[in-house]
Amino acid sequence: MTREDEDMTAAATAPDQGAAETSPRGALSRLIRDANDRGLSYSKMSQRAVDPESGTRLSKPYLQRLVTNPPANAPSPAQMRALQAALGVSLRRVKAAAAEQWLEYEATELAGYNDEVRIIVGHLAGMPEAELRRWRAMIEADERARRENE
Repeated sequence: MTREDEDMTAAATAPDQGAAETSPRGALSRLIRDANDRGLSYSKMSQRAVDPESGTRLSKPYLQRLVTNPPANAPSPAQMRALQAALGVSLRRVKAAAAEQWLEYEATELAGYNDEVRIIVGHLAGMPEAELRRWRAMIEADERARRENE
């Protein structure tokens, strides 16, 4: 019996009851795994994974490792651009997933809004629930009054 045969006949372990609820994998790992689950092979990902700025390429084993056993450090900016090309998603999405996985930072998206809106949302985000309900009621009352006056 070869070593490979021994590996194939190893006893199965019972599934972890909580495994379906939570995953030790981070957001970038999930992004890559989800693309693979949708039919994009790691080989095809590695063919596409080329940073257009630097020419940095990502190998199939590196992509697989990002999913199964992520390195201690986040991918470099060039590697993130290569991941963008491989996965066909926005660079913003790749960066947000990397920030969540390695920095435990979850980005909130307010792109498309001007500074005034972002400042207001920033202030509201720190308020207690009662204050948020009060502000919401004021905003909705203002919107109703504007519609009635049109």
